[in-house]
Amino acid sequence: MSILLEFLKSVIYGIVQGITEWLPISSTGHMILVRTFMPLMPFTSEASNQAFWDMYKVVIQFGSILAVVLLFWHRLYPFNKNLEAKKRKSIIRLWIMVIIGCIPAGILGILFEDLIDNVLSATWVIGLALIIYGILFIWMENQSREYSVKSTGQITITKALGVGAFQALALIPGTSRSGSTILGATLLGFNRKTAAEYSFFLAIPVMLGASLLKIIKFIVKGAELNGVAFMDLLIGFVIAFFVSLLVIRKLMAYIKNHDFKIFGQYRIALGILVLILSIIGVI
Repeated sequence: MSILLEFLKSVIYGIVQGITEWLPISSTGHMILVRTFMPLMPFTSEASNQAFWDMYKVVIQFGSILAVVLLFWHRLYPFNKNLEAKKRKSIIRLWIMVIIGCIPAGILGILFEDLIDNVLSATWVIGLALIIYGILFIWMENQSREYSVKSTGQITITKALGVGAFQALALIPGTSRSGSTILGATLLGFNRKTAAEYSFFLAIPVMLGASLLKIIKFIVKGAELNGVAFMDLLIGFVIAFFVSLLVIRKLMAYIKNHDFKIFGQYRIALGILVLILSIIGVI
């Protein structure tokens, strides 16, 4: 019964990951909060469970990444023999802009990994980040602006680095990688559709690299996966993949006729709740 409960927890984590990764509301923040009330415990040792969690919360994000690759394969794969030369060149250029945009987060993520895991994952940090970025989203949507970047083909090196700098801010739990990049891109003149798409594409190398780094660190520490831990990881990964497929489609349809204010309002409400629960010692 306890093993089945463990697997049920991983199903819930996969659902939370698949929903919150692409909405600008912080997947890592939600995962940490869920763990407060429903920790994964595939091992008898608390140290082993902690090491597994540090790896698990990042690696199941790769399931979400596969959803992006599948949905946008025709936009991302430049080696289809049926592609025209112009289209192939545009895809390669897009990948260059994606790699450039990932440089800031890649460097800072490696340098400050332990600080992020051990210090910045505090619940009060998550609460404040949720509120601050919620306010910024509402403020952003209340500003009138002209959009200079209406497709991914119009992204310049300067714009890519600018969005990349915002993505680096999302290393702080509660900020939201998609939220920070969408906010940054919009402030830099991207329309909503292009901001969302570029945010999705930026996630591919960032999360792939983060997943590999966490797996390597897990192995180097001498940690091993038992059967329960392996199934936890597999279940979370698969559920995150299928839920992400649905959420990405729904989000792209939603932003055609709506702004991001509702996400800002949700972030503020959740952030206040997190701070209250943190102050009274519940989390």
